[in-house]
Amino acid sequence: MSLGDLTKQLAVQALAGADKPARSGEPAAAESAGMAVLGQMQAMQKALKEDEELVVLFRHGGETIVVREVFLPTPQVAVLSGIDANKSTARVISPVDLLQLVCKVAKVPASARPNRVALVIPKAKPE
Repeated sequence: MSLGDLTKQLAVQALAGADKPARSGEPAAAESAGMAVLGQMQAMQKALKEDEELVVLFRHGGETIVVREVFLPTPQVAVLSGIDANKSTARVISPVDLLQLVCKVAKVPASARPNRVALVIPKAKPE
């Protein structure tokens, strides 16, 4: 799948979800920003071939973190876990509205296994 095809697929998915009316029990648009981010990343990852991986980068100042996990403790807050340039474990805690992530598809050498970004949301608490 070419980058153009992937972009078209993501646009179609985003538009398909935009025309559905919100039900009274659903969170407001601001609360669903985190789920929208995870949904886009999941769609990109799902479209990958076996020899490709999704590289997610978070940059702030001089720091660049290769993200390996995105956790949403709440719909408005994201916790990114990954590796920095020194191969140290790094974690970013940020409001979803302020996140800017670079997501790109990369080929993996034949001898290596592609990494997958873990996308985690908390389980619903029983009422």
